[in-house]
Amino acid sequence: MIKLDEFITASGEVILYTGNPDFDQLENLSKGAGDIWHSSFEQGYKNAFPELVYQTAVFFWYLNDFEGVDQCVSWRVNPNAFAVRKSVWEVTNGFDTDYENIQMQALDFGFRCNRFLGAVPLYINNLFSNVAIEDVLISRRDRHVFFRKNYKSSHAIYMIFRLGFWRISEWISFFKIKNAFTKNGDTNFIPLRKLQDISGTPSVSYIVPTMFRQDYTLQLLDDLSNQMYKPSQVIVVDATPESERDNATYQNKSYPFELKVIWQQSKGSCRARNEAIAISTGEYIVFGDDDVRVPENFIANHIRFLQTYNAGACNGLDIRADHHMQDLNDLKIKIEQMNASQFIGGCSQMFSNANSCVKREFVSKLVGNDVNYDGGYGEDSDFGMSLSKIGVLVLVNPFAVNLHLKPPSGGYRFWGTQAKIIGKKRKIQPWELDVPVRNIQPVPSPTVMYGILKHYTAEQAMEYKYKHFTYYLFHGKKISFFYRLFRLPYKNLQFKKSIFYAQKLIDLGIRHQ
Repeated sequence: MIKLDEFITASGEVILYTGNPDFDQLENLSKGAGDIWHSSFEQGYKNAFPELVYQTAVFFWYLNDFEGVDQCVSWRVNPNAFAVRKSVWEVTNGFDTDYENIQMQALDFGFRCNRFLGAVPLYINNLFSNVAIEDVLISRRDRHVFFRKNYKSSHAIYMIFRLGFWRISEWISFFKIKNAFTKNGDTNFIPLRKLQDISGTPSVSYIVPTMFRQDYTLQLLDDLSNQMYKPSQVIVVDATPESERDNATYQNKSYPFELKVIWQQSKGSCRARNEAIAISTGEYIVFGDDDVRVPENFIANHIRFLQTYNAGACNGLDIRADHHMQDLNDLKIKIEQMNASQFIGGCSQMFSNANSCVKREFVSKLVGNDVNYDGGYGEDSDFGMSLSKIGVLVLVNPFAVNLHLKPPSGGYRFWGTQAKIIGKKRKIQPWELDVPVRNIQPVPSPTVMYGILKHYTAEQAMEYKYKHFTYYLFHGKKISFFYRLFRLPYKNLQFKKSIFYAQKLIDLGIRHQ
């Protein structure tokens, strides 16, 4: 059992620790969003336990530790030099002693807190100094315990397949662990903090791109007019073709905020947001879609959340409507019917341009969205992960809720639907650059593949390929298995075509216009 000492902050909170932390720094950190702090990158733990890739492939922002930052989210805790809020340690029950190795106990603790329990583990440069560099050695037995406790058995079987299905020792460990342990039932979530009142009068810019949805945009503008804390500026970027739009739409009513309308001439939602960012003035920028409804506390709860947690960005709670005619009364009912597990905070695992709020200074650091994603998918996740990679805390904010209507037509996907067309009727997508798609449609979307090549290693991209094809073969109807097997060579051509376009975007580099 690990022994932890206590440090009491000026506010009276108890922080547990082991090792020799900088207490002045720990005092300041206790005022922020973090729950667990360590300096493990310099102590041999950076990118430890790479076997996690066999479960998550490239679908976890925090698979790799980030480079060149003094502070960032990292679940790779050093058990010999870390600090944790006592309240978090008690709620989560601390280290799991079913693992033989204390290093694996610490890694599992940090991972569970990050991935499932709503706690925020942070790497802090020089919080702990003069700590020995360790060799992180995870046994086969503990590796299987981790997969058994955190995931379905199918993930451990897939791991064995990738390591070598002929390895008898792996199968022996798998069955021993499967019979000895059960999957964790993660219900010990970290309680959300009580939101503080807004400090000062921060200005807010709300950015909304729209296309073929002027009626929905007007409905959203009415919701924004009714906010308890009103945005100072709303920027609408309207890409509706001139022949199909009403130029006077936004002039028929006055609003309690500055309304700026840009008639977009370029193509793509990324370019649309970047055009709006360039003229925005708010200290905070809220990104939204045109087909959402927002309750009157929406803007206030975004600002209150970021101020309460002293964080740089958050991702709100995006609730899907049953149909596009629902309203805020339906949203209220949906919120009342939701269970507690849907109101967890912690590190965001995704980012949504339909409902997010970011401090302007961090948006400026990124300049804006990477326009290489226009015409495809993945721009939301790329923006959120890019924020994380420069050390910004992107948190889940379940207090800022919207109703996402998802109408059957309109929106920027109008352009993206062309990607499914083959032949002369196809309109060239931005990601095709100077090589238009001919007879083989790239799958997955080249922009999704671009994000994988952009953020992950070549080995991890290969694991994504194995996952992609494994899912294709074994997760369809059994009766059509042999058809899928027969079609596999063509599927591989589609995958290679996707990599071809993604690599061209990688060679082109990140662009913002």
